[in-house]
Amino acid sequence: MSADAATVASENLAASQKGKTFNLDYAPHEGMFANSAGKNFLDQIQFMYDQGFRSIEDNGYLNRPVEEQTKIGNLLAKLGMRMGVFVVDGGDNWKTSLTTGKKEFKDKFIDTCKRSVEAAKRCNAKWLTVVPGFYERKLPYGIQMANVVDAMRAGAEIFEPAGLIMVLETLSDTPELFLQQTHETYNVCKAVNSPSCKILYDIYHMQKTEGNLIVNMDRCWDEIAYIQIGDNPGRKEPTTGEIHYKNLFKHIHSKGYKGVMGMEHGNSRPEKAGELRVIEAYREVDQFI
Repeated sequence: MSADAATVASENLAASQKGKTFNLDYAPHEGMFANSAGKNFLDQIQFMYDQGFRSIEDNGYLNRPVEEQTKIGNLLAKLGMRMGVFVVDGGDNWKTSLTTGKKEFKDKFIDTCKRSVEAAKRCNAKWLTVVPGFYERKLPYGIQMANVVDAMRAGAEIFEPAGLIMVLETLSDTPELFLQQTHETYNVCKAVNSPSCKILYDIYHMQKTEGNLIVNMDRCWDEIAYIQIGDNPGRKEPTTGEIHYKNLFKHIHSKGYKGVMGMEHGNSRPEKAGELRVIEAYREVDQFI
C-alpha cells in the first residue's frame, strides 16, 4: 500500500470510529495532534474528545500561567474529561536532591506540593507525578531510602486532605535516578503507608529496566494508581515496538483498572498522517474484548 493510500485508510478508520470511546481511558498530551487540530492546546483537547479520548495528561501544567490552567480546567469540565497527571516539579527532579536528606530540598518539595494542590483545583486533577531525584553516592542506599520515605510522608500529609494522589514514577532515563525498578517504588509506598502515595507504572520505562511486565505489575498491583504507555524501542505508539500491547491492555482491563492510561510517547510518523496512525494504533490494541 502506498503512503497516500495508507493515509486515506487511516482517515477512513478515524472517521468511522470518531467519537467512539475506548475500553480503557487513554490520555493524549499537548502536541500529539497539533497537525490535525492546530497549535492551540484547547483546540487539541476538543479534537481528542471528538476522537473518543476522555482524558488528557499535561506534565508541565503546574508551570502554566494560572489563566491558562483555568481555561484548560474549564474545558475539561465542559467536555466531561479527566485530567491525568501533571508533574510536581520544583526544579529538583533531575538532580541529587531528596535522597540527601537535606532540609533545603525537602522544604522546596513541600512548597511545590502545596502549589500543586492549588493547581489541581483548577482542573479537578487527582494524580500528580513525583520524581525523588538522583542517588546520593556518598550515602548508603538504606539511608537514601529513609530520606526519600521521609520526604514522601511529608508530601502525603499535604495531599491526603485534598484527596490527591502523588504517583512515584520509576524511570529508565539515566542510571543516576534513585527509583529504577518497580519493587523499589513499591517499598517506598509501603513504608509511607498513605492512600496519597502510590506507583506510576510506566510500561515503556519498565520494559527497559526490568521487563516481565505482567508479573511485575501483579506483584505491585495494590500500590499502582496510574499507568503510562510507550512502546520499546523508540518510545512511540503501541504496535511500533516489541511490547504486545493488546495482551497487556486486556490483562489490565481484566483486573478492573478504571484509571487513566497516559500516552506518554511520541508519534512514529510525522505530520497529520502520523497523528492518524496513533489513533488507528489505539483502536487496534484496544480491541481486546
